[in-house]
Amino acid sequence: MSATLGTLLQQLEPDWSIAIYERLGDIAQESSNPWNNAGTGHAAFCELNYTPEQADGSIAIANAIKINEQFLLSRQLWSFLVREGVLPEPSDFINPVPHMTFVWGESNVEYLRKRFEALSAHPLFASMEYSEDPEVIRGWAPLLIPGRAKSVPIAATRIAGGTDVDFGAQTRDLVGSLVARGASLHLDESVVGLKRRRAGGWELRTRREVGGTRDVVTADFVFVGAGGAALTLLQRSGIPEIRGYGGFPISGQFLRTDDPAIVAKHSAKVYGKASVGAPPMSVPHLDTRVVDGQASLLFGPYAGFSTKFLKTGSLFDLFGSLRWHNLGTMIGVGLTNLSLVKYLVTEVLATRAKRIASLREFFPKADGADWRLITAGQRVQIMKRGADGKPTLQFGTEVVAAEDGSIAGLLGASPGASTAVPIMLGLLERCFPERIAAWAPQLTAMIPSYGTTLADDPARIDATIAATTETLRLAR
Repeated sequence: MSATLGTLLQQLEPDWSIAIYERLGDIAQESSNPWNNAGTGHAAFCELNYTPEQADGSIAIANAIKINEQFLLSRQLWSFLVREGVLPEPSDFINPVPHMTFVWGESNVEYLRKRFEALSAHPLFASMEYSEDPEVIRGWAPLLIPGRAKSVPIAATRIAGGTDVDFGAQTRDLVGSLVARGASLHLDESVVGLKRRRAGGWELRTRREVGGTRDVVTADFVFVGAGGAALTLLQRSGIPEIRGYGGFPISGQFLRTDDPAIVAKHSAKVYGKASVGAPPMSVPHLDTRVVDGQASLLFGPYAGFSTKFLKTGSLFDLFGSLRWHNLGTMIGVGLTNLSLVKYLVTEVLATRAKRIASLREFFPKADGADWRLITAGQRVQIMKRGADGKPTLQFGTEVVAAEDGSIAGLLGASPGASTAVPIMLGLLERCFPERIAAWAPQLTAMIPSYGTTLADDPARIDATIAATTETLRLAR
């Protein structure tokens, strides 16, 4: 998010001074690190949580359309940056990997069939394929079928034009370009305090992680893109807009294999249905990952719990975020989400044998000896008061900004980095309203569909997909 915002600002205002502060010794080591996320270019091709079944049996697709179009905005900016040389070889950060959904059981098959009928009728999803034939599905993803009971009905959808994204590599490339064009990068340096200046803007107190040297810097605008730690930093700023917000941390783990014989038999991101009570980010999936040119397979995630807000954070992070104004919200969310609490307790106590059993629901002949457990990143879900005043747990992302637009931060998780471009475009409109009109021509040059809607224009959809596919060297 920070790298994307910095890149947009540098393109729009090349004379502005930009400074990046990173607590760790390198960038992209938390949520953007490729092994701390699934790398899915979230376009709602395979994620069932974007297409819920309604009480009347119909499938709601509005959110899927929104997410898909948001990802197309990201693809357009990335394509522009590749053409301009800001981003290097596309395969360094994005690769074509089909997106699939796979389900079993009569009710799930019926749901997926209805989902396919609803989505494939829309121009954004016109390339979606559907099958209940085991041989067809085996051709798409060979590991899914051998060893599976023939008496159990199965179904799958597939879109060949899905993507796997290494957001760590992309972040490093974007920040490298920012620095090459004049931005300053301060590693091993934390922002420990924020104070509004009487003359406008902000005074930031920083501390070097090694040696403890302190400094004071000023800024007209501050973006807090610190992952889970954004909550406590925004609290330190004292802006009234953060009052009432809390954070619920959820950690994750994946099973991973690099065995070439296994990896060669699976080239897809295959998503299933979430367990009852599971958060959307815990939807099980068997994924192809491409990191540093090397393909691996991941399965998971297995949810866990830690009071840390960052993987490298402190066990006191959750307690340090408690305020009188958010305590009632957090207690209320806990009392109204007992199914989530039960799910997390079950996940934390799960044995390795149970995790392997979950893997075998997707890959029936999996040998546990071929897979190792890795710890992924921390996600901090938003807890806040809803429009009705009731405590609510929000699984998406949200920008919290001061009324004057001088400071903003991003809270939440899924779909995260895939939609960094539209989220940061929204931030520009919110924090720099007086400049947006002047910026619009340049934004449109970078992102041709900026300010418009593609969803109902098949010709423009096809042209946008074709152009970004060619530049990023992806599949249709």
